Amino acid sequence: LRGFNQLIIDLYTNPKFVDKLMSKILKYNLGIGKQLVELGVDIVCFADDVAMQTGMIISPRLWRKYIKPCYKKLIDTLKPKVKYIYYHSDGDLRAIIPDLIEIGVNILNPIQPDCMDIAELKNLYGDKLTLWGGLSVQDIIPHGTVKDVKNHVKETIETLAPGGGFVLGTSNLITQDTPIENFLAIYEAAKKYGRYPIR
Repeated sequence: LRGFNQLIIDLYTNPKFVDKLMSKILKYNLGIGKQLVELGVDIVCFADDVAMQTGMIISPRLWRKYIKPCYKKLIDTLKPKVKYIYYHSDGDLRAIIPDLIEIGVNILNPIQPDCMDIAELKNLYGDKLTLWGGLSVQDIIPHGTVKDVKNHVKETIETLAPGGGFVLGTSNLITQDTPIENFLAIYEAAKKYGRYPIR
């Protein structure tokens, strides 16, 4: 609504305006959320890229000041009638994962292995979040061999699947430079290794 550059400036120079803007966006989303609850949905998905490869796009302090309270009100309205709250953000958002859990997020996507340690995420949050993703669309899937891709799928399942709370998936959309053989290798390896009990 404001454009990326202008909103970043607004966060520092025009906080009253940002509060009003966030309030209006929240009101709109609350209306949608109430309709979804009435329809009886089981899961609501939020997509809000707040991170990049090297960390948060805005500081965690600003995220907690402007964005977290809106999500909390929205999630409080949806729960307990909506069972699952799915949150998507690309990049390294480790700084706010505890905040997301605190406000009621159940599922975190896409668990980007190119910038976050997926084993660490499983260790820290595997009992609190369903982790969704884990397969690299930046490196192995587009540029590896079929064997590399199958090994990547196997290792990702071995790391994230024990104990449950995991959905195998890519860390973003598979790009056009990915050989079809590698795409099929994901499916084949998932069928072979993605069965419980995980060995």
